[in-house]
Amino acid sequence: MKRSQFIKTAGIGALLIPSTALAFNLNVIQEEEPQLDKALVQKFVGASHGKIDVVKELLAEHPTLLNAAHDWRAGDFETGLGAASHVGYKELVRYFLEQGAQANIFTFALFGKTDILKSLIAFSPNLINAKGPHGYTLLHHAEKGGEDAVETKEYLMSLGLKDTIIPLY
Repeated sequence: MKRSQFIKTAGIGALLIPSTALAFNLNVIQEEEPQLDKALVQKFVGASHGKIDVVKELLAEHPTLLNAAHDWRAGDFETGLGAASHVGYKELVRYFLEQGAQANIFTFALFGKTDILKSLIAFSPNLINAKGPHGYTLLHHAEKGGEDAVETKEYLMSLGLKDTIIPLY
């Protein structure tokens, strides 16, 4: 039977059935995964300030926690990486990076990656005033970096950065 004869015999509805069936199947297939439990994210981020054993255990059970952010309110979002970074817990920061965490400008300040910071700040000069979790600045992270970040700290200060924390609100 030719296509035109099929359409005349079956009617226009025959052409709609496949797309309707496809749409139904896509809805069934695309069921949303549940969001991470807020209390679990808070526990993970809290542990990321200094409890590497708890962090490793939680990540083993829930790998999607790696880049999850806890909302402390008022725009104060913090990931495990952010927590470990602002307290200067380099071992845990390295662990997060090895697991695939999303490095950021504060990570580079902590590890004294002045060349990267210079490129980022040249690209977007207002990054000098970036606020990390709880309002901690790039200078704060460079100070937490210790000897590895002395050059970075001096560079940031040469740009006029003085504060180690800028209130979020």
